[in-house]
Amino acid sequence: MPALTLLRLCERSILVVIFLTMVALYFVSVLARELGGQVASSFAWIEEAVRMLNLFLVFLGLGLALERGRHVGIRNLRDRLPETLRRGLLKVTDVVGLGFALYIAWLGWGLASFVLGTGQRSPTLGIAMGYVYLAPVAGFLLLALRYGLSLFGVIDRFSDAEGAE
Repeated sequence: MPALTLLRLCERSILVVIFLTMVALYFVSVLARELGGQVASSFAWIEEAVRMLNLFLVFLGLGLALERGRHVGIRNLRDRLPETLRRGLLKVTDVVGLGFALYIAWLGWGLASFVLGTGQRSPTLGIAMGYVYLAPVAGFLLLALRYGLSLFGVIDRFSDAEGAE
């Protein structure tokens, strides 16, 4: 499915860019503290930026982690069930996961809208804090997409999770 392949590529690329940006920012922060003296205080925004980037890194990785079978699960029980019971359990898991992810995304959207409405801004970066609250919304929507794709058989997130690339 070309759309799903493109989505995976975009997700991976965004995650790599976010991670490398975090590393570069921390490197600059350490250099500024060690070499900068008074200049180091002008780099105080870096820690806040890295914390916000970390939120996006974690939440945007939810869908990929689920698709690769990297979420916590009890495989030994699942693998010992008879095939028909196992298939039913996996479908129920996908339905519950889909519902939960959509519910959390909906709650997150409400919270982000509320915070955007208050006009609250981050202390050192000055960006609207409501944008930070969009990280779980995006992440749980991507998670819901993966649960839906698994539910309808487009992806098989349960097949040999250990051997996934």
